[in-house]
Amino acid sequence: MSAPAPAKVRKEEPKNNGQKKEGIENELDAGNDTQEAIQAIDSVQSEIDELNESASEEILHVEQKYNKLRQPHFDRRSKLIEKIQNFWVTVFLNHPQVSMLLNEDDEEALLYMTKVEVQEFEDIKSGYKINLHFTQNPYFENDVLSKELHLNETGDPTCDSTTIRWKPGKDLTKASKTQPGSKAGDKRAHTDNESFFSWFSDTSEMGADELGEVIKEDIWPNPLQYYMMPTGGDRDSDLGMDELDDIESEEEDEEDDEGEDEEEGAEEGEEEDDDDEEDDGDDGEDGEEEGEEEN
Repeated sequence: MSAPAPAKVRKEEPKNNGQKKEGIENELDAGNDTQEAIQAIDSVQSEIDELNESASEEILHVEQKYNKLRQPHFDRRSKLIEKIQNFWVTVFLNHPQVSMLLNEDDEEALLYMTKVEVQEFEDIKSGYKINLHFTQNPYFENDVLSKELHLNETGDPTCDSTTIRWKPGKDLTKASKTQPGSKAGDKRAHTDNESFFSWFSDTSEMGADELGEVIKEDIWPNPLQYYMMPTGGDRDSDLGMDELDDIESEEEDEEDDEGEDEEEGAEEGEEEDDDDEEDDGDDGEDGEEEGEEEN
C-alpha cells in the first residue's frame, strides 16, 4: 500500500499587497501630474518672457523718443545755468554722495566747471557719456573731461575716459596730502584722500560706477534742487524723518521755554512795581500823620 501524497501548502498573499499597488499607481499618477504641470508652467513662462521682451523693446522706443524731445529743454537749461556763477560746483558740494568725494583742492578746481551734460547713446541699453566742461584754469589744459560707459551684447561693461593733461605740479590725483585743518570726522574727507579727478582714470569695475550713475540718474534730471539746498542741507539729508521731527520738537520746546521765562519775568516785574507803589503809599501816609502831629 502506497503512502499518501503530501498535502499542498497554500501560500497566502499579504493582505496589504493590493494597497501597495494602489499606492505605487497613485505616486506614478501624481508624478505624471507634477511633470505635466511643470511643462505647462514652463510654456506659460515662455509666453510671459516674450511679452516682457516686447515691452522692453517698446519702452526703449518710448525712451528714445522722449530723450529727443527733452534735449532742446536740456540745451535751454544749460544756457540759463551759465548765467549763474559757481552753479555746478555748488550742486556737487550740496549733493550728499558727491560731496563725500571732494577734497579742498577738488573744490578749487571745480570752481572752473561751467557745464555738465549727460548724453545717452541712441541705443540706451548700450551706455551713456558724461561731459564736464571747464573754462581756462591753473590745473589742466582740457576744455572738456569725458567718461563713457559702454555695454556690449553680453552686458559686460567697458569704459573710455579723457586723459587729463595736467599742468606742471598741478596733478591733483598725485597730491595725496592731508588738507590743513581737516578732521577725522569731516564729511568730505576721504579715507585715502583720493581726488575726485581719479574717477577719470579709474576704468576698473565699471559696472559698479556709482558716481556716474549718481550724476546721470540723480543730478542731471534736476540739478536745481541741489543748488537751492540751504547750507547744512546735506546734513539733514543724512538724517531720518524721525530725527528731523525730534530736532524740530526740541527747537519748539526751547522756544516755548523762552516764552515762559519772558512771561514769568514780566509777572515778577509787575509784582515788584506793585510792591513799590504800596511802599510809596505807606510812606506818604506816615508823612501826613507826622505833619499833623507837629501842627
